[in-house]
Amino acid sequence: MNQFPHDFIWGSATSAYQIEGAHDKDGKGPSIWDAFCTIPNRIKNGDNGNVAIDHYSKYKEDIALMKSQGFKAYRFSIAWPRVMPDGKGEVNEKGIQFYSDLIDELLANDITPWVTLYHWDLPLALQTEEDGWLNDSIADRFEVYADLCFSRFGDRVKNWITLNEPWVVSILGYGQGAFAPGRKSNSEPYLAAHNLLRSHARAVKVYREKYAHQNGAIGITNNCDWREPLTDKPEDKEAAERAMLFFLGWFADPVYKGDYPAVMRERLGERLPQFSEEDREMVLGSSDFFGLNHYTTMYAANTDAGDVENDIAGNGGISDDQDVSLSQDKSWQLTAMDWAVVPWGCRKLLEWISARYDQPSIYITENGFACDDKEVNGAVDDSNTRLSYYKGYLTACKEAIDNGVDLKGYFAWSMFDNFEWALGYGSRFGLNWVDYETLERIPKASAIWFSQVIEKNSLDS
Repeated sequence: MNQFPHDFIWGSATSAYQIEGAHDKDGKGPSIWDAFCTIPNRIKNGDNGNVAIDHYSKYKEDIALMKSQGFKAYRFSIAWPRVMPDGKGEVNEKGIQFYSDLIDELLANDITPWVTLYHWDLPLALQTEEDGWLNDSIADRFEVYADLCFSRFGDRVKNWITLNEPWVVSILGYGQGAFAPGRKSNSEPYLAAHNLLRSHARAVKVYREKYAHQNGAIGITNNCDWREPLTDKPEDKEAAERAMLFFLGWFADPVYKGDYPAVMRERLGERLPQFSEEDREMVLGSSDFFGLNHYTTMYAANTDAGDVENDIAGNGGISDDQDVSLSQDKSWQLTAMDWAVVPWGCRKLLEWISARYDQPSIYITENGFACDDKEVNGAVDDSNTRLSYYKGYLTACKEAIDNGVDLKGYFAWSMFDNFEWALGYGSRFGLNWVDYETLERIPKASAIWFSQVIEKNSLDS
């Protein structure tokens, strides 16, 4: 019962700004995160990604570690400002060479590259000169950038993800102001999201029309937590469903159904942009698979209009637009991010996606546990925290597969401890602990366990 399909893909994941370092090396331009990290009191302890784990210099060492742990696939992102310093115009050939060498090294070690085009590090020039994701022209910029990546790397890369978690970009970047570029608004998130979807669709269109001969697959990765009704009351069940549609349906419905969820249209009115007929046709069907980042679950309850304390709730979008309150069970274990460990929520979310979007092929492109790892005598023991988390969530994944969900792969977040955005280096997320003084990588208990799971393709490890 614990055996996964023979062709199930086991991978780990990272993102460029979180691990690469070399923030101004070899012609790389600044990103919005390079700038955001210089603003006082935005990042815990004043941390930044200037050096991170120096993956830019140590990528061969890092890939050797991946191979030693048995990973068959590696999801990483390309830093747009490393290959196009201004986000437009001139190409930085040294940046192109870095990613080309990285891809070659992965393939030489029998690790399949999965490439994300955008993991939040927008070239700063596009934000300061053109308002970033608020400007309709960003779709043109993104299409050119994507075309460059397809042309330079598509002969070897066969798995593409256009955007990572556009919900985060929209809500945390343009709603809460907690992430770069640091804007606060109750309307800008919807415009940013609209342009993110348009940009995704443009990239997919150029890939399918111009690079079909490369025989690859392309999709988008969305993040979503499960929303469980707090009670059996109809209004709480409706609130949980409404919360799911404002969270995941916001980005998935246009791709699989051709427009935003009806409940969003009803509640938002003119604040929710309209797709042109051309954009609608491009967005609809614009993903070859369903990429999902999932970490936690919360209870959802209905609230009367105006009863929500904050305009923007940290993990639920713009609360006043939903009339949903969120809570956790006090008995649930919490990660260092205060995210509850609820494996059954993962199974329910996978089944919800499968039912709503007509059984798409799903890849969990991120799932993981942040905790306060400590090195003791040259080792890190995370067997009672991270390892337990992975066992629980992978068991839930297998249950979903047994229930008919077409789950085809799983990427652990993250391969290495990294710069955790606004939390800096305070939360350890990786399968491999990093000593930031020496940049030494130390495998954790969870990493060793993963190597056994991958070898046997089974949880009986």
